[in-house]
Amino acid sequence: MKKLIFALPALFLLASCGGSSTNNAKTAEEQVAAVQTGDSLAIDTAATSVSWKATHKGGLAPRWGKISVTTGKVFVNNDSLSGGEFTIDMNSLHVDPASVTEKDKKASDLEGHLKSADFFDVAKAPVAKFVITKVAPFVKGEESTLLADPNYLISGNLTLKDSTLNITFPAKVTVSSSEVTALAKFVIDRTAWKINYKTEGSPENWIISKDVEIGLTLNAKK
Repeated sequence: MKKLIFALPALFLLASCGGSSTNNAKTAEEQVAAVQTGDSLAIDTAATSVSWKATHKGGLAPRWGKISVTTGKVFVNNDSLSGGEFTIDMNSLHVDPASVTEKDKKASDLEGHLKSADFFDVAKAPVAKFVITKVAPFVKGEESTLLADPNYLISGNLTLKDSTLNITFPAKVTVSSSEVTALAKFVIDRTAWKINYKTEGSPENWIISKDVEIGLTLNAKK
């Protein structure tokens, strides 16, 4: 392919090199959402975003950018994160111009391509969503992580286009009396959500790395 793929929601959205990564989020079938108990805090959408980074095979031609979170909430029970959800505006998918360095290419062209039916088809699927299904303590050494000092292991249903899968990834969450902040960074395999360019086995699709790095910066306040 001549233009490169996304990333998410995350959606939230890591520098991949084309192969399977030990930092891939664990992926499973859709799960039941966590019971939303405790205090509800609204996500500050101005301070919350999903970043993404993707490459061609071998880590060539990296592209990156951000996607906006539009609505959401988290729940805190006994001073610990217990649940939450947020939606992502796929029409806001942005390609950082600094990532497009070739003279014959433009970031705006790539944005349009990623939003088209070739990839996210935002006309039909304008919203992505993440819903927490499980929150557990992070145990050092049990999970590979791109994040420094994570303290939570979060599982949730990630919906992209018309597919929903459950992913599990480390996160660093801070809970205070007035707000919750969270950071996460992990890799997803775009093909698990059937996000392919042309057909799954086509040369154009093969040349793009399956791995997409997702970063999440979240802030929620009472």
